[in-house]
Amino acid sequence: MQLVCPAPILRHETVQMAHGAGGRLSQDLTKRVFMPHLRNAFLDQLDDQAKFDVASGRMAFSTDTYVVSPLFFPGGNIGELAVNGTVNDLAVGGAVPLYLSAGFVLEEGLPLAELEEIVKSMAGSARKAGVMIVCGDTKVVQKGQCDKIFINTSGVGFVRDGVDLSCRNLRPGDAVIVSGTIGDHGMAVMTTREGLSFQSRISSDTAALNGMIHAVLDVVPGVHAMRDPTRGGVAATLNELATSSSVGIELDETSIPVREEVRGAAELLGIDPLTVANEGKLLLIVPEADAGEVLAVMRAHEYGRDAAHIGSVVEEHPGMVVMCTPFGSRRIVEMPLGEQLPRIC
Repeated sequence: MQLVCPAPILRHETVQMAHGAGGRLSQDLTKRVFMPHLRNAFLDQLDDQAKFDVASGRMAFSTDTYVVSPLFFPGGNIGELAVNGTVNDLAVGGAVPLYLSAGFVLEEGLPLAELEEIVKSMAGSARKAGVMIVCGDTKVVQKGQCDKIFINTSGVGFVRDGVDLSCRNLRPGDAVIVSGTIGDHGMAVMTTREGLSFQSRISSDTAALNGMIHAVLDVVPGVHAMRDPTRGGVAATLNELATSSSVGIELDETSIPVREEVRGAAELLGIDPLTVANEGKLLLIVPEADAGEVLAVMRAHEYGRDAAHIGSVVEEHPGMVVMCTPFGSRRIVEMPLGEQLPRIC
């Protein structure tokens, strides 16, 4: 009887159902796409879990799932969002992000070149943020059962000593600070999706903010609260903060930084920039006495050059956010009823 070597694995250029079956094609996908870009001492073990030592003290843990459409947009892609978003969710709690997991749901037929570009960008974002992707999982669903690719990332980190950031820490007299222009990410995705063009291209602000956050906390550890205004934008985030601390917030409309192209796109679409998602911006609530120092630190950082003092925490109208307009009038900034821009992150 003559023994014959099995036929070589076909080199597919799109995701196949068999890539999620746990067999030879699954191994091939891992070796061909994931490991060349994400490999590290933890991931190289290819175990079902990552084992690592942790510092004593408080740990932080976060998870998020990304379903943005389109996958690629000016300034980034779904892979960068998945890394930066989870890093930021940890960092705004005063944590130093350390390790991430990455779970992929892939649609049959997704070009492997697109998948590799996404994975490559995740690796670059992780390196820039100083974190490692140490474990992961891949599932494949039939064509039409998801939109090309969905990504879940979870992350862990340790919380810095002496830092107590919470949405319940707001006090009347506190300053409200934003790290830069608002609405960039949501408008970049929406204008790309709708095929709208402007004189200046709108780019996403996606970025990992942990470096800037730690620079601020090194100088002013007494920051009261930090949040990244993603879905629902600045409006949703400030309403959540006001409600959680039973205080009011008053904003100065002329102080809120918005790029002209973003403002124009929002007006064209009938959307308030305050409700548009951001993926590389930060809201801080700090004692008024510390506001100048915080702004100086942020403006010295690449992601905080347009930082601005945009309002104050007040005793009046607890649970409400009020905008003071250039005309001397006031209007309520309501919590968005729903997501005006679906599939933004």
